[in-house]
Amino acid sequence: PTPTRPTGPTASGTCCSPQPTAMPQFAALHVLVASFVLVPSSAFQFPTIPFLSSPTKPGTAPSTSSSSLTQKKAELLDLISNTENGKMAAPPLQAKALSIVREIEKASPFGSLLNPEEAAAIDGTWYLQYTSPSQLEDEEGLLDIWSPVDPVEFGIEKTDKEIETKQFTAKGTVSAVGITVDTSNRVVKQIFNIADSTVANEINFDWGTLTVRGPFQPSDKVDNRAIVAFKELIIEPNGLPKIDLSFLFSLIKNIKGSDVGGWLETTYLSGDDLRIGRGNKGTMFVLTRDPGAVQP
Repeated sequence: PTPTRPTGPTASGTCCSPQPTAMPQFAALHVLVASFVLVPSSAFQFPTIPFLSSPTKPGTAPSTSSSSLTQKKAELLDLISNTENGKMAAPPLQAKALSIVREIEKASPFGSLLNPEEAAAIDGTWYLQYTSPSQLEDEEGLLDIWSPVDPVEFGIEKTDKEIETKQFTAKGTVSAVGITVDTSNRVVKQIFNIADSTVANEINFDWGTLTVRGPFQPSDKVDNRAIVAFKELIIEPNGLPKIDLSFLFSLIKNIKGSDVGGWLETTYLSGDDLRIGRGNKGTMFVLTRDPGAVQP
């Protein structure tokens, strides 16, 4: 059976086809790592934006453009409805969505994660509604392109291994550690805990729930970028005891010589309804507070 989206903010759950009753360990691992790098793929990127001004109030647009911004946000959510998290979005729709996103970002760019008030607006649960590549291409070449200000990061532990930034071009999916997961028609939550400096990605499957969690810290190079290192991987099968696979992250870290994670830039934030971001692999994410804000 295909899972349905929750209808209210209390429903259980930021970057799919029926799944077997048991998920391979590495497939499970990838799901959430990619969602954030929702760094979102999973782990929940965007155009270069001049951070010359910040909203007059954390998570809100300047009053002079609030009406227009509200219209653009409504237009975006309507446009991405019925696309199965972007999987069914044709190139013209993707291009239109990216165009609206750019307008929203320019009208009210997010400021800095180092600002406590602005960072607090990210706190809590967000629902992933749409994923798309930040680079679109047709037969004649690139239709749209985005490049981060400075993509090079070395993870929270500052090893000599750069966080991967190879572009991920699939839609309606998340990807990390070489695994791609279809997120269409699935409830994908991203939960920021600002007080503890942690982020968790949670995905509901037919057979249960998968959660990936780890610490994050603001980048010292790009004010709106959070660097994430995943440490926990928990699978909770329906009606069965939970399975802790966190050791896999340590295993991969020993093999790769670096943290298992990535980075995510928040490029627009309205703390009460909408967040837009781009990850280290070029994926653009649209997340909302209300799980029913977009029709699946």
